Amino acid sequence: MWLRGFYRLCDEVRHWARMRRHPRHIALGRRAEDLAHRYLEAEGLTVVDRNWTLPDRDAEVDLVALDGDIVVFVEVKSRAQTTAGDPLRAIDRAKQRRIVRAARLFLRRWRIPPEKARFDIVTVVFEPYQIRHYRDAWSPAEWDRLS
Repeated sequence: MWLRGFYRLCDEVRHWARMRRHPRHIALGRRAEDLAHRYLEAEGLTVVDRNWTLPDRDAEVDLVALDGDIVVFVEVKSRAQTTAGDPLRAIDRAKQRRIVRAARLFLRRWRIPPEKARFDIVTVVFEPYQIRHYRDAWSPAEWDRLS
């Protein structure tokens, strides 16, 4: 589909502009979110929101997507190189707690039961390029333990 190529070109231009305006690690993080967004859509998910934040800005969900009737809260982690370690290691219990707090508010606002939610992680490594999608990284059953 020609539209996919157009989106990819737009992502490249946006990344170039970010590299000029922001520190490298911020620009690469945003680029990883762009790549994760495109990857999830290619996998059949529909991304409905990006960088959804609590009103107090204390917690954020990188991507909110729909997988059928399931709301998927996606955390995106990236590394410039594999020598920096696995990006998955950067998601600790404190990070999970913040994501769960944001997810709870999102679900409450839209009157969606917690059973219709899932937490995924997408990791992106730029050198050598690799993207991984971890479905059901943790379950809503763990919410009380994480709160």
